[in-house]
Amino acid sequence: MTKPSAGSGGGEHSPEHRPDEGSHADSDQADGQRFVLHKPGGEPVRTGRNLPVAIASGVVLGALVFFSIFPWPQLFTIITSIAVLLGLRELSRAFGRKDVRLALVPLAVGGVAMQPAAYFGGTAVLLGVTALTAVVALSWRLRGGADGFAADSAANMFTLMYLPFLLATWQLLVSHPGDGQFWLVTFIVVTISSDIGGYFAGILLGSHKMAPVISPNKTWEGFGGSVLACAIAGALCVTLMLDGHWWVGVVLGLAVVAAATVGDLIESLLKRDLGIKDMGRFMPGHGGIMDRMDSLLIAGPVVWVVLSLLL
Repeated sequence: MTKPSAGSGGGEHSPEHRPDEGSHADSDQADGQRFVLHKPGGEPVRTGRNLPVAIASGVVLGALVFFSIFPWPQLFTIITSIAVLLGLRELSRAFGRKDVRLALVPLAVGGVAMQPAAYFGGTAVLLGVTALTAVVALSWRLRGGADGFAADSAANMFTLMYLPFLLATWQLLVSHPGDGQFWLVTFIVVTISSDIGGYFAGILLGSHKMAPVISPNKTWEGFGGSVLACAIAGALCVTLMLDGHWWVGVVLGLAVVAAATVGDLIESLLKRDLGIKDMGRFMPGHGGIMDRMDSLLIAGPVVWVVLSLLL
């Protein structure tokens, strides 16, 4: 449930200088927080993060996810429920910078309930719990009066759909009859391949900016690395684990590249609007939990739709 952290086609997490980041941004500039790679011509490239620590954190989190779905995939509902609570904490603090208030109690209770609802009840039960949570969250905000109601309500609905609902699509993957655990593994492997391919291609070859206004560190070379890595990973996962045709894996990989890139850009723009570099500092070398799930959140439902239609 994680990925490398650096600017490329697959992820934008290099330090960006903004006047309100203070010592947090300065600390990331220290040599002790950097890891140096070299371009083919020998030019050193600073990654912006302590890469060995980031990789170690990713391995630990990946192992946690793996051992939560084998042999009891029901345990994965606990993992995504914890992610809901941690993510709500980060989003609440981030929105608080703009004096926007989240209805944390109904979002937390409903968001956690949505995880087992999706696993045990499928899409119909998930939609029912989501709708009920939306009604309660909007009603909860009524007692705050008219001042800021529109902004708070919009933030609550955004948070509901962006975090617990999209996380619940991971439960739809793992609960698929027969081979759901391998659906989830395929989703994680292909999405992380997008980030890894984009990371190294962007760091070593990147020169043409993709979206400089939104995410100045993303490059078209990094995007190309993401496409190649995703297509290969998708073809291998679908043929080896899901007994599908290789072309299904390629289609899946291309869909994941698009979703992961959009997910990165969405969170980059959100953080830029809120005036923060990271959503939190939960994991060493990785930032907050929301920083690690940006591409995964958007890719989850895309993988579920593609596999449901083509397998």
